[in-house]
This record gives sequence, C-alpha cells and structure tokens, in this order.
Amino acid sequence: MNLLEPTDEASGEVLFVNFNQDCTSLAVGTKKGFKLYSFNNLDELEVIHHNDTDDIRIIERLFSSSLVALVTISSPRKLKVCHFKKGTEICNYSYSNTILAVKLNRQRLVVCLVESLYIHNIRDMKVLHTIRDTPPNPAGLCVLSTSNEHNFLAYPGSSSIGEVQIFDALNLQAKSMIPAHDNPLAAMAFDPSGTKLATASEKGTVIRVFNVVDGTKLYEFRRGVKRCVRIYSLSFSEDSKFLSASSNTETVHIFRLDELKDIKPSEEPQSWLGYFGKAIVQSASYLPTQVADMLYQGRSFATVHLPFSGIRNICALATVDKIPRVLVVSGEGILYILDLEPLEGGDCTLVKTHSLLDNEESINNIGSKDPPETPTDSPTVQRPFQPGGTSYAAIVRGAEAGTAQDTEQGSGSIPSDSREDYENDFPPMASKGNL
Repeated sequence: MNLLEPTDEASGEVLFVNFNQDCTSLAVGTKKGFKLYSFNNLDELEVIHHNDTDDIRIIERLFSSSLVALVTISSPRKLKVCHFKKGTEICNYSYSNTILAVKLNRQRLVVCLVESLYIHNIRDMKVLHTIRDTPPNPAGLCVLSTSNEHNFLAYPGSSSIGEVQIFDALNLQAKSMIPAHDNPLAAMAFDPSGTKLATASEKGTVIRVFNVVDGTKLYEFRRGVKRCVRIYSLSFSEDSKFLSASSNTETVHIFRLDELKDIKPSEEPQSWLGYFGKAIVQSASYLPTQVADMLYQGRSFATVHLPFSGIRNICALATVDKIPRVLVVSGEGILYILDLEPLEGGDCTLVKTHSLLDNEESINNIGSKDPPETPTDSPTVQRPFQPGGTSYAAIVRGAEAGTAQDTEQGSGSIPSDSREDYENDFPPMASKGNL
C-alpha cells in the first residue's frame, strides 16, 4: 500500500491513500485534511470521518478502530497518534529525520526513516527497539505483518540488489535474509497469516512469493516480458489464494496461488507461453520442475484494464456485498471497483467508480511545501494524553476489542441499521464517556 507522492505522476489533490490492514476501509490524505471511508456496499462509499485541518502526508488506521497515526507535510518529522472519533491527540513523537512510512498492527507500531526503523509497543508507545544504519531506503519501503502469531517486519537489506531482511517484531530479533531479486526492491506485501511474503523488484517483470518462516520460494509469476515497469503495490486476498499487483501500466494483474497441478491459465496468451497451446499446458505437471516453473511463469489468472497509465495507484482484494472485488485507487482520487471471478478468472468487470474528492475539488498541482522542521534528537516523545484518567493502554485495549469484533463479522462492514452509531459496532479507543 503505497504513498501517493506529489510527483509529476500524481500531481493532484491526493497526497496519500491507503487501505487498512484488512481492506475494510480506506484512508485518503489531501492538502485539505483526511477522510476515512468504509466499504458497506457497492453503491455507497460511507465517510466514517473527515478532518480539514492538516495537509496529510501519511495516515494509517489500526484495523477498524478509532486509532490513527498521522504525519503532516508541515511537520514531516513528527508522528501523532490520535483518537479520531473524539478528536483527541493521544501522544506524539519527534524524530531526527523525515518519517517515510508508518506501519501498525495490534502489538507494534513501526516508524521508518531513511536509514533506521523504530519499533514501538503500541500499548504505551515506548520504543522497544531501533534498527539503525539500514541501507538507504528513500522510498520508505517496509511491511509489517498483521498476524498475532507471526509478527514480522520486512525491509530492504540492500540498496543495490533485492535482499529482504526479516525481523521478528514481537521478540525483537533478526530472523533471516531472503535473496529475492537481482535488482533493488520496489514493493512487498505479507499475506494475512504473516507466513507468505510477496516481492517485486524495480525491474518489475517477476513477482515472487516466499515462505517467511524458512525463506523458500513458493511461487514465481511473470507480470510481462515486453517491458520493464514500476510496481506500485502488491496485495493478498483475505484467504491468501490471490495476489494482485498494480504498476505504472494500464493493467492490474491478479495471480492465483494454487498448486502447480491445479493452475488453469487464462485463455489469452499474455506471454510467450500462450503460443504453445493447451496441450503443453495440460502436460506441464509431468515435466521436470524447472521446465514446469517456466511454463507457468507469467500467467496471470485475472486482469484489470484501467482507463489510465503512468499514474500512481494502489490495489487491494476485498469482499464487498459478499462478492470478491478488486479495488484500485488512482492518484487522481478515483476508486474503481471491479468484480473478480474466483473460478474462471479472465478480465475483471468494472461495476462502480467513486470520487474520493469533493465535487468542487479539482486535480491541481501540489504546489510548494512548507519548510521542514529543524532536526531534533530522535525520537522525542510527549507524554500520552490521558483525559479522564484513561491510560494509553486502556485506549489500545479498546481498539483490540473493536478489531476482534470486526474479525468475527468477516467482511467488517457496518450493519445498515447501526451506521449512525459507529462506535456500537466497533468499540472506540477508550471506554465511552472517558474521552
């Protein structure tokens, strides 16, 4: 889930866009603040919350709770942790350099700087561990698994080749190094179980999936052979059976993570394999492993054809109205919702588009930025805000209760008869009345 940076590729109102950890809501940061959307049904994109006070550089929501982590353009070295339903700031940290990425799960909060990573305990925001002197990572590329059992952090181990460092964020110890690609990394994603890691390099032609526990390669997919592309995002489905990949081309690829003998390639020849015909494909299970791997490399199960190219975007696989969908958000602030046929694959059908910007907002250049703050010793923390005697730990326990309920509901959507009282469906970060 990538930052939509104010570059020539994404020079509109949107500064940042990201799905939450289970892809049940969407956060959009603009020059005029931020909005949180919920996917209740296909036709209605409900605004959970909006704030018009800051120019949001980064916004990350903890599942379907009221906890958000914010970084603004005017204060790029300061992280704010807020309770958005109550409009309160719980705490903030200042760092010695610009914050490039923030990742959350139920146990950890990770802040990524260009050459270091800070791991916080999300219950009290104390710094538990600092990974210093990492290879330069100007894109802030890192991913944190959302599984309670496999709580892993992945980040680039080299700036010249595609090495992935795996760090145990729960036990605070280095775990392994995965030599994923010959070229530097461009995108990564954990599956919901935290046991699979998808990677893509700056070359963008091959996408690989690894077993995080032992580092073995499980799958290898070829996105294309005609051109190198820039991969913008990778995302697994909730059941880990599908993997989507978006890039600077007009095509989003969806791959199916099946056993080799069960793979059914699409009819359209999207690489040189298509010209060999069905006979070779059907007999691939009898061929040597190396040959079979090459035959199946590059066969996307389904595809999305977007009406644009060269614009930064992110993709996700989610269930909306009990139907598998592909969600794509462009840097121009448009959400595309498409149907995914889980059995047959093929071309995905566009069923709905939503504008994430107000009607009166237009796609303009980002313009000049405010000057950055003077560097401070990192990190500097202000004490957690404790209104009404409510501790930060109690606030986060409330968040965990909310996300647990969300998980039990499956899709995480808000029942239509309770939309006006969001907190009844997903308990807020603190007990009612305390904030």
